[in-house]
Amino acid sequence: MPRSQINGNFIDKTFSIVANILLRIIPTTSGEKEAFTYYRDGMSAQSKGNYVEALQNYYEAMRLEIDPYDRSYILYNIGLIHTSNGEHTKALEYYFRALERNPFLPQAFNNMAVICHYRGEQAIRQGDSEIAEAWFDQAAEYWKQAIALTPGNYIEAQNWLKITRRFE
Repeated sequence: MPRSQINGNFIDKTFSIVANILLRIIPTTSGEKEAFTYYRDGMSAQSKGNYVEALQNYYEAMRLEIDPYDRSYILYNIGLIHTSNGEHTKALEYYFRALERNPFLPQAFNNMAVICHYRGEQAIRQGDSEIAEAWFDQAAEYWKQAIALTPGNYIEAQNWLKITRRFE
């Protein structure tokens, strides 16, 4: 078994143990506990590449979870799955919904920027430089927001912003 898989299994198992302990000791309603259980199961399935199962768990967690902050992470993870599946329009929708509930998710801004940058590159390949520039400008705005939230992260994005003269 590769070392990364052993480490991943250790981390997954550790997370599950800690999560189960927290579910027992933190005063929460049965609905909140059930929502977290679905969320945890969704993350587990997602990490194994079982996206259909992960989505089913996330949708069930969304049905039960009432806290906007917690819902933002569920929506973010749904966006990740759609990104992985190449469903960029759906992914953007879920990242937007996550940010409506929690505007402090730099990873959502980053992923939105990556999608916009990718679409800009597609437009260049199709010979449409005007559309490409619009996508690149949108990517820049999302990366600026991600960087503002976590200044030490997204170094490659910062470099791209400087090289393309989009950094203020």
